[in-house]
Amino acid sequence: MNYFDLTGKRAIVTGASRGLGYGMAEGLCEMGARVALIASSERVDEAASRLRSKGYDAHAIREDISTKEGVDRAFDNALAALGGDMDILVNNAGIQRRAFCEEFSYEDWKAVTAMNLDTVFLFCQRAGRVMLAKGQGKIINLASMLSFFGGYTVPAYAASKGGVAQLTKALSNEWAGRGVCVNAIAPGYMNTDMNVNLLNDENRYKEITARIPKGRWGTPDDVKGIVVFLASEASDYISGAIIPVDGGYLGK
Repeated sequence: MNYFDLTGKRAIVTGASRGLGYGMAEGLCEMGARVALIASSERVDEAASRLRSKGYDAHAIREDISTKEGVDRAFDNALAALGGDMDILVNNAGIQRRAFCEEFSYEDWKAVTAMNLDTVFLFCQRAGRVMLAKGQGKIINLASMLSFFGGYTVPAYAASKGGVAQLTKALSNEWAGRGVCVNAIAPGYMNTDMNVNLLNDENRYKEITARIPKGRWGTPDDVKGIVVFLASEASDYISGAIIPVDGGYLGK
């Protein structure tokens, strides 16, 4: 028996046009899931096309999900593309803004918290209703190392990711006993576009790398296994967990 088989399962992945989101969508496809990829840019069409060229069942949903109206449209279209049902939600979409706390604009604060926390809650709520009605489902949120510590020049991001961790636990408390497992992945330092400033800062890059016991930054392939695990029946007795995927960073 393959506890990680996702054949016949239907998944929605937000922020799936590139980086970790695309990697997780691909990982779910590789294990047999049908996947709806949601993102705001035309790159999501290319991402879904790339997966289809490999023989996977992938659908692109292009929508700005920074508002409730956008979330509702994206969710409805994704659900329709999957045949009116779903089993897995991966809340990956997120943005970053950097400035010293005393200079951080309220506009940036609102933009980051709206996308990184409000949108997560809204997708969880919509997906939760579908899953609770049938008594089963897996919700996987993307937390962060900054769910555990505050970081520098990223107050809104840290606050929003701390919120994602606590939201994950709150949802799990209510839904795990009704068949819906809610967990979060907390990626460490990843070699993705969101970290381009750090990757281009030679001194900071070396400093961070030296603190990672694995000796390297993560890649989208490094999150495939954990998302498949949390989406599969192998994790049926796991809920409310915030799981670091950080090369050992938090343990140092």
